[in-house]
Amino acid sequence: MAKPKTKPAKTKAPSVPAPLAAAPSAPNIDIGISGGERKKIADGLSRFLADSYTLYLKTHNFHWNITGAMFNSLHTMFETQYTEQWTALDEIAERIRALGFNAPGSYREFVSLTSIPEEPGLSDSADWREMVRQLVIGNEAVCRTARKVLDIADDADDAPTEDLLTQRLQTHEKYAWMLRSLLQ
Repeated sequence: MAKPKTKPAKTKAPSVPAPLAAAPSAPNIDIGISGGERKKIADGLSRFLADSYTLYLKTHNFHWNITGAMFNSLHTMFETQYTEQWTALDEIAERIRALGFNAPGSYREFVSLTSIPEEPGLSDSADWREMVRQLVIGNEAVCRTARKVLDIADDADDAPTEDLLTQRLQTHEKYAWMLRSLLQ
C-alpha cells in the first residue's frame, strides 16, 4: 500500500511592514508677522543676543578677577548680575527660534554682531573702578541695541519681543545706574 503523500508545511514569509508614509512637514510659520518682518526682528535680536552675551562674559570675568577693598561687595554684585544675564540669554535665543530663525551661538558670530568692543584682559592689579566703568558702558550698549530692536518689533506689532526687550531694558538701565553710582 502506498503511503499517502504529505504536503510540506507552508512556511509563512516574514511580513514586511507597509512603507512608512512620509512624515508631514511642519506648516509655515503664521503668527501674524510677515516673514520679512520676522527676519528683521530676528536679525536685531541676534545683535542684542551678541551684546548681551559679551556683557555676560565681561561681568563673569570681573566677578572672577576682582581684588582689593571692594572685593566682597563687587564679587557678590557681579555674581548676581551675571547669573540673571545668563538666564536672559536663553530667553532671547528662544525668541529668535520662535520667530523661525537660528540663534547665533559661537564666539565668532557674537564678535561679528556685538557693538561692545572686545577689550584686552585686565592685569592682576586691575582697579575695580575700571571694571565698573566697563560694565556701565557695556550695560548702556545693551540698552541702545535693545531700543533699536524694540522699534523694529513695535513696527511689526510683535508684542512678545517688545515685552522681552522692555524687561531687559529695565534690568540693564538699573545695572548701569547702580554701577555708575559706585563711581560718583
